Amino acid sequence: MENIESHLSELKAALEQASQSGDNAKVNHLRQELQDLEAYRNHHPDEQKDPTPLEVYCDLNPDAPECLVYDD
Repeated sequence: MENIESHLSELKAALEQASQSGDNAKVNHLRQELQDLEAYRNHHPDEQKDPTPLEVYCDLNPDAPECLVYDD
């Protein structure tokens, strides 16, 4: 993805398709991914680039071991 808005659009389309096909596991996964990406967008309103999954995770979980940065 080039920007966050196109990623959100694709997730919404995939969610609609999964809903219509009755794939509940995929619906739940896509719904959570969409919710997390929208939260990331709300935290970074001026950012246009599509974040990586790690960036989204660390934005939502800054104290997670994977997200901690140490200064030596």
